Amino acid sequence: MSMKAHCFLNQLTDKLTRETIMTLLIITAITIFVLIIIVTMLPSKTSIARKSTIDATPAELFQLLSSTQGFQQFNPYKDDDPQLKITPFGPKTGIGAGFAFVGKEGKGTQTITALKENESITMQIDLGFMGQPLQHFSLDSAASGTEVTWQVDIDFGWNPMGRIFGLFADKVLGSVYVRGLENLGRVAVAN
Repeated sequence: MSMKAHCFLNQLTDKLTRETIMTLLIITAITIFVLIIIVTMLPSKTSIARKSTIDATPAELFQLLSSTQGFQQFNPYKDDDPQLKITPFGPKTGIGAGFAFVGKEGKGTQTITALKENESITMQIDLGFMGQPLQHFSLDSAASGTEVTWQVDIDFGWNPMGRIFGLFADKVLGSVYVRGLENLGRVAVAN
């Protein structure tokens, strides 16, 4: 092969390589930009709720729900993680009662922040960078006991991973709350 042909092939290869790299960089940048736009368009808030009628009075359920020790009797996360470490803090019951937890699904704290006697309990959950959801238990008298609603409201803000998780949160967490309500029913009947 002549020197001219060899130089031409080298120049052509260099040009193709540079063009290919530039094309790949442009495609990657456009893809990342589109993904960022899509994620920012996802909802920043989600709410998960499950209900169950439990054969107990609102007062009996309120007593369990408004104390750290009571909550641990039906805590559904303990079903899946027997090594879940719970460290109580604050008063044993009422506003400020809470616990820190460390387990296979993460770590954080849960603290009672509001109470309406025999009607509702609100808890702040702090999951660090994953957010600070609010958890509500509502107690409504029913013909066969008490209708308990377990609801969690999550505001992901601009957290892209949170917003993506929000798409699946109801499916992932809903079954946990159903199991928790079943546990609560068993504990309430046993007490």
